[in-house]
Formats: sequence, structure tokens, C-alpha cells
Amino acid sequence: MDRFDAMQAFARVVEAGSFTKAADTLHMGKTSVTQLVQQLEARLRVKLLHRTTRRVSLTADGAAYYERVLRLLADMDDAETSLSSAAAAPRGRLRVDVPSPLARMLLVPALPAFHARYPDIQLDMGVSDRVVDVVGDNVDCVVRGGSVTNPSLVARHVADLQLGVYAAPGYLALAGRPAHPRALQDTHHRIVGFLWSRAGKTFPYAMQRAGERLCVQGRYAFAVDDGNAYLAAGLAGLGVLWLPEYMARPHRASGELVPLFEDWQLDPMPLYVAYAPHRHVSAKLRAFIDWIVALMAEHAPVGGPPAAR
Repeated sequence: MDRFDAMQAFARVVEAGSFTKAADTLHMGKTSVTQLVQQLEARLRVKLLHRTTRRVSLTADGAAYYERVLRLLADMDDAETSLSSAAAAPRGRLRVDVPSPLARMLLVPALPAFHARYPDIQLDMGVSDRVVDVVGDNVDCVVRGGSVTNPSLVARHVADLQLGVYAAPGYLALAGRPAHPRALQDTHHRIVGFLWSRAGKTFPYAMQRAGERLCVQGRYAFAVDDGNAYLAAGLAGLGVLWLPEYMARPHRASGELVPLFEDWQLDPMPLYVAYAPHRHVSAKLRAFIDWIVALMAEHAPVGGPPAAR
């Protein structure tokens, strides 16, 4: 038994909550992962895990051992990355998941500079607006807008996305220009719905003006869970949109979108980088997070003023 492989398999089973998911993320067979954990238990002469048909949980001994294993694995990673060559040039495969509009409009265009600086980082970028299981999907980190509701994740606030309300000229020609946000509750007005959660729900947007504050839900005939499709629906005239400034800017400049309620303020949307707390922040992950922070500081700094319209 390779003790390092066994400890790594044990830690991944705990993180993933099952032998099957752990095997998938380690690119090993389930039988091999099971045998490694069993051999580790035999060597230690303690039971580390409670196993049922539905879940895996730690025993008291397993919980104590798990904390030590995490430190050992982190120390081993530190030992490798502390070498001058490794510290100067982070390397290896990094798995991240980012929102689709952010990838298309900001991140991917800036990647040549990232790879020029870190040529030895192999970046696997999932592009989606779905809820990602950081551990189960074996992702090193996710970038997401809105509040981070998973208390088991470490979240770093990297940007504040200034929001505006927009509609296509074709939509306004048919439905009229709403004079007040409450008009979006009327039967003849429609928004494009954005599905934020696994439950497929839309959420209201907070708006305020001169002491008046309200939350606008709106009515929709079409809702979607992808940011690029959301924008496309608005450009097609399917309803009113709430958009971050970086998404709206080129379409506002071209006349494809018209800003609404410009005398109202909207709460900005925070943008976070989130990762599992038990995952060691490796040199390659730290490099990626620092790059995101620097990039977003140019476009939507934390606590920054609303972008000029």
C-alpha cells in the first residue's frame, strides 16, 4: 500500500461523500479506492468511516485523522511549490468554473496575458451559470455572481458588478417605455427571467430613488439559466433585462439596448471566487485568484462607483 495514495483516497472520499464520486475525481476505479481506504484502516487498526448504502461519514477517529491528513497533504504540496523554480513558475492542471458571459466578454479575451505569465498552468475552464459542486465535480474554484449560499465554501469578494435595466428598441415599440419600475408588474410588460438556483426560481431586484425603495420581480414569458442566452433573449425583444455594466456596454453603444430608470440605483451584484476550505491553496490556484482580482479591479472594483453611462 502506498501511504500517500491511501491518504489522498481517504481525504477525497470524505470530501466527495462517496467512494464513487471520489473514484471519479481521482480517475481510479471504485474498487481501488475502496481497497486503499480499507488497507489504511487495517494499518491504523481503527475504523475511519461509517458506510451505508446512501452515504459515507467520519467516525470520531476518522475525523481526527482527517484533520491530520489534510495538514500532511498541504505540507507535501508546500514542499514542492516552495522550490524556487516551482514558486517562480506555478504549474499543473487547474479546474475552474466561471459564468458564461464573464468568460466570453472578459476572461477569455484576457487569457493570452495569463498564459504568457504562467505558461505551465493547464487551465480547464467550465463555462456555465449552473450551481457547481466544488468537491463532487472536482473543481478547484468557481467564480460566481450573487451571494454564496454554501457555508462550506471559502468565498473571496473580488468585484462589485454595477447593474442597470435595459430593453431592446423593438420591445419598447410594442410594450411602451415603462415610466416607473412598478410598471414591470403590469400585465402588458414582460421581463426576461433568470433562473438562479437548482429549484429554478427567479428573484426580485432591489432598486431605490430618493428614499423610495422597492423590489421588482416582474412577469416573464421566457426564463433561462445561462447568461449569454439571457442577453440574447433581451436583444430579441423578449423582455426587460437587468444586466451588469460590462455586458450591457457594447449593446448600449450600438443602440441594440436602451437604458431604463436611469435615475434609480440598483444594488450591485457581488462577484466571488469560492473554493473548498479543506483544499490547499496551491501556487497555481493562488496565481489564478490573483489574476481574477487584478482583472476585475479594472472592470468592476469592490466598492467602486457605478460605471459611467
